[in-house]
Amino acid sequence: MTLDSPHLSAPSGSPGTPRLPVVIVGAGPAGLTLGNILRAASIDCLVLETETRAFIEQRPRAGVIEEWAVRGLEERGLAGPLLARAERHSACEFRFAGRPHRIPYHELTGRHHWVYPQQLLVTDLVREYADVRGGAIEFEVRDVRLHGMDSGKPAVSYTAGDGRRRLVGADFVAGCDGARGVTRTVLPDWAKTSRHDYGVGWLALLAEAPASADCVLFGVHPRGFAGHMPRSPEVTRYYLQCPPGDDPENWPQDRVWAELQERLAATGRPPLTEGPLIEKRVLDLHNHVVEPMAFGRLFLAGDAAHLTAPIAAKGMNLALHDAFLLADALIAYLTEGDITGLSGYSDACLRRVWDYQEFSQWLSDVYHGASSGDPYRAGTTLARLRRLFDSPTAAGAFAEQYLGETPAG
Repeated sequence: MTLDSPHLSAPSGSPGTPRLPVVIVGAGPAGLTLGNILRAASIDCLVLETETRAFIEQRPRAGVIEEWAVRGLEERGLAGPLLARAERHSACEFRFAGRPHRIPYHELTGRHHWVYPQQLLVTDLVREYADVRGGAIEFEVRDVRLHGMDSGKPAVSYTAGDGRRRLVGADFVAGCDGARGVTRTVLPDWAKTSRHDYGVGWLALLAEAPASADCVLFGVHPRGFAGHMPRSPEVTRYYLQCPPGDDPENWPQDRVWAELQERLAATGRPPLTEGPLIEKRVLDLHNHVVEPMAFGRLFLAGDAAHLTAPIAAKGMNLALHDAFLLADALIAYLTEGDITGLSGYSDACLRRVWDYQEFSQWLSDVYHGASSGDPYRAGTTLARLRRLFDSPTAAGAFAEQYLGETPAG
């Protein structure tokens, strides 16, 4: 990888075009974490977001953050509200054949998960970036276009919230605008996108009801997978396996709770605590990975580079991992001219990305094997589950991958 001098220069176009070291497209966890770290290093940047601030602060998404990611936020001064408000989880529970089977992963590894809804983290990060660290951010932008990413003078044009067309030059552009964003559309033909469709749908639900257990529950059932994920004292996330492309309207509240109660039932455990459903949508489970995650002066991070189905709750964690690596690499280059981090960024990210993809695929086989209609898959699923609870070595290996404490870096 060859880069020009880190010294600022004017992009092609009007001599009066403003120029910044970094333009970040997308105000999700990756973009806002990156922006905050750059601002702390006194590097100017601009964040562009298509939605309103109110929308991104309320949009429900992931909620499980791995311990290494929390420590990374803490080291960068970004974890104060999280540490004060998040819940720590130390175990998960599989329920199959009518019985509960608990994996106490804190006992096995000494580590745990944090449960903190993504919208709360985004609220914290945008407040820190815009209100505390004085970072530039524009909401409700439209028609974002990238120019000259393979040159030494890249630029980003967009229509601002006031309706005016603007052009900003940058030394680097960070594409943090998700799987449907514009930044990944400018990748060259030689970039490779690997895709995997699980052939399974999940009905994603938010229930206005307290959690029914002190941990995440995985129901492996002949009728289909079911999941229970605490989000807050008042709200619980549930998942129900359903046909891909199913209509959420096919799932009235009574049917949802009947299926959840059956698929998550276990001897010695109380029934689920029911409540009104406040969100109901169908996810067709699929993954993709873009390689490489860098093209010229454009660097992708988060879902723009790799989409991971919520099977193992890895998406937000990967976004934070990308942001940490990209921020450190940009700071090293812009302040010291050190190219090492930027040159190795894509490879370093992809090691963890592929590790998480593989674990998600393995876990999907466990979740969905019993309901596949294939007696062979159902039998191997049961064998895998038994191994988890009969072998401390297997349980420890699962805990390591589930917690993200792997050699992936």
